[in-house]
Amino acid sequence: MAENQTFRFVNHLWDDQRARTMDPVARLVYRSNLLGQDQRITNTGGGNTSAKVREKDPLTGEMVDVLWVKGSGGDLRTADKSFFSSLYQDRLLGLRATYQRAEPRGPKTPIEDEMVSMYGHCTFNLNPRASSIDTPLHAFVPHRHVDHTHPNAVISVAASRSGPELTRAIYGDEVIWLPWQRPGFDLGLRLAEVCRQHPGAKGAILGQHGLINWADDDRACYDLSLRLIEKAAAYIAAHDRGEQTFGGAAHRALPPDERRAVLTQFLPWLRGRLVAGGTGNWPRQIATIQDDEAILRFVNSRDAVRLAELGTSCPDHFLRTKIKPMLVDWSPEAGDIAGLKSRLDAELARYREDYAAYYARCRRSDSPAMRNPNPSVILIPGVGMIAWGKNKSESRVTAEFYTCAVEVMRGAEAIGEYVALPQQEAFDIEYWLLEEAKLRRMPPERELAGQVAVVVGAAGGIGRAVAKRCASEGAHIACIDLDQVGARTTAEAVVARQGAGIGVAGSGISSCGPAIGLAADLTDRASIRAALDQAILAYGGVDSVVITAGVFVPPDTSGRIADGSWARTFAVNVTGAYLVADESARIWREQGLPASLVLTTSVNAVVAKKGSLAYDTSKAAANHLVRELAVELAPLVRVNGVAPATVIEGSSMFPRERVIASLAKYGIAFTQEESTDSLIAKLGSFYAARTLLKKAITPEDQAEAAFLLVSGRLAKTTGQTISVDAGLADAFLR
Repeated sequence: MAENQTFRFVNHLWDDQRARTMDPVARLVYRSNLLGQDQRITNTGGGNTSAKVREKDPLTGEMVDVLWVKGSGGDLRTADKSFFSSLYQDRLLGLRATYQRAEPRGPKTPIEDEMVSMYGHCTFNLNPRASSIDTPLHAFVPHRHVDHTHPNAVISVAASRSGPELTRAIYGDEVIWLPWQRPGFDLGLRLAEVCRQHPGAKGAILGQHGLINWADDDRACYDLSLRLIEKAAAYIAAHDRGEQTFGGAAHRALPPDERRAVLTQFLPWLRGRLVAGGTGNWPRQIATIQDDEAILRFVNSRDAVRLAELGTSCPDHFLRTKIKPMLVDWSPEAGDIAGLKSRLDAELARYREDYAAYYARCRRSDSPAMRNPNPSVILIPGVGMIAWGKNKSESRVTAEFYTCAVEVMRGAEAIGEYVALPQQEAFDIEYWLLEEAKLRRMPPERELAGQVAVVVGAAGGIGRAVAKRCASEGAHIACIDLDQVGARTTAEAVVARQGAGIGVAGSGISSCGPAIGLAADLTDRASIRAALDQAILAYGGVDSVVITAGVFVPPDTSGRIADGSWARTFAVNVTGAYLVADESARIWREQGLPASLVLTTSVNAVVAKKGSLAYDTSKAAANHLVRELAVELAPLVRVNGVAPATVIEGSSMFPRERVIASLAKYGIAFTQEESTDSLIAKLGSFYAARTLLKKAITPEDQAEAAFLLVSGRLAKTTGQTISVDAGLADAFLR
């Protein structure tokens, strides 16, 4: 049994006791999750598993064979039963006659794509999950259980020039070589023929693609998958030459701190070039940085130039990574950032030209229009890899896929010579009409998709509400606060609401999800810069900054403001806002993209009253800071303010002592025994009663105004402060 075999390159995780408690479909899900959680076995979103299960037909009551197979979309690691389509096995087999009647037929004929729509007519029990194009690969194999995976080690064999010979050397007659063919109906028929001609075979290597294997017991199929992968990995390990597999090192990696310093200096600039460079104005992208040992070994190697230019091999890889990455000809030993930017500019222009030429050379009469010609993977010697995507999840998966591609190249070079998929074949996958149809079915992007919003003061109250509101429109959020625990709590709340997405690649801070919690002290420029640099490393740049942090220091019992209290009030509410704006402006100038800055001031800024001298005066200064910054940062950055009336709910500026003091000040009856929530409710009701609309002001009210100002809805508004106060006549501007 496989559990008695020692595995070095995969993990055997099957638990018989657990599996015995499951029905056949649950066991399929279990098997799939075990295979999917190891990137050495299959990549995110890739691979299919299936089981042919006897079930009662809901129409006839008869027992029939039902093919349960992972459907379109989803990921083996996280898939549950809802991600599997269920189809009548006999109806799928009957489709062979339909296909055979068509002329012409083959992997790139119209009938091949038309067959995909016919799978819906084979659906069992009204299952809504759309079937995968790989369905025939499972249906036509005459065994109960099938695993189709994308193991790096096996793809190394599949992407080797001597793939057929290596397959025989590693597996003998147990695994059969099949040359590259686009997945679909015809490939399923070819697999059926392999099973007929080689009844003793247990699997096949699909050239340039991956591994498929079968058995009549689900545990046996799982064990077989691991054993076949282990054999390929062991063969590669025996032939690996270490650093020399990639020709030896041409460069050495910069130390971690230096790598991050280099990245923070050019990443916003590069992000701006990917949006505004070339012939179009492309959507904003989110970055994931990968600088682990495997990636650094590759980008620093002598063979990196040759191999990167060849591009990737497995279709799953280049759908994310494009036909090839962009490798920058830069010497990290010199550490010349200006030189790096110059090389990046030149390489970007060349990459776009190459991509346009590739499209023109390979396009067909019905090909979709050319997509974004910018690279999605950028490799920099000494620094690592930067992967780009429309969101953090997509860029993480792109990083993961190119990491897999590097491992495939390493394996193929260790045992022979790596070869990429021919460009026409790659194009026909990248611009496949079925893939285009899938893209068109995707929901429209949310309003702040691809953008990075920094919220300063995100630990609670207005800041937390702003973070959640902007995230709900697709923004990636850097939550910053003096209270790092509170900032992380807000980030976790955003991730819990929005979802962490898929993909597990990324190094250090770049492995984060759609929100990250960071610490900064608004009175310390270096602290602010460090936090913003962390946001750059997490996402690649910054598009908007919303400052909600503030401090209210009450006078002492005599009504006097101490010198230190006055200084602290201005240090946070005015100087701190300026420091954040100034450090953000440094990033925005590098990035060169329209940006937005929102300061939280107060209606108190225009209302003179007793008891809050320092606070009110500082907010008056903040109001004018909005106008001054709007002038200073134009035309690139819009600067506006939000002026709340008193917000008590969730505010750190209203501890119990201040609430009690305010109740006493306004002559509102209370007792010391009352709960803090009760006291806050009384004070809130008082503040609401004195507004024209008779409504309490909430953090969500302020968040809505901040969102409007960072969005494109008020794209021509700058230098303005919007009051959100339910109507305080004393605050009307005169």
